[in-house]
Amino acid sequence: MTAEAPPVWNSADGTHIDVRGLPPPEPMVAVIALIERPETGDIIIVHLEREPVFLFPELDERGWSYEPIPGDPGEFRLRLTRGA
Repeated sequence: MTAEAPPVWNSADGTHIDVRGLPPPEPMVAVIALIERPETGDIIIVHLEREPVFLFPELDERGWSYEPIPGDPGEFRLRLTRGA
């Protein structure tokens, strides 16, 4: 049985991925898979339920910077930037 891929869409502010509702470690796995795709842009907005503390070292290792940005109530939103 394979899990359904989280929603990914493009917007003026970057590529978005919504990993809310996925059990650990699926949110981290989905984000890493997205940043490793050659066609992924330089900015990704991640929609999460909580701060992804285990994702940060993985992003550092791959050369992505990250910063929390305002999101919907009850959401932790993170902007990832390639090579910054």
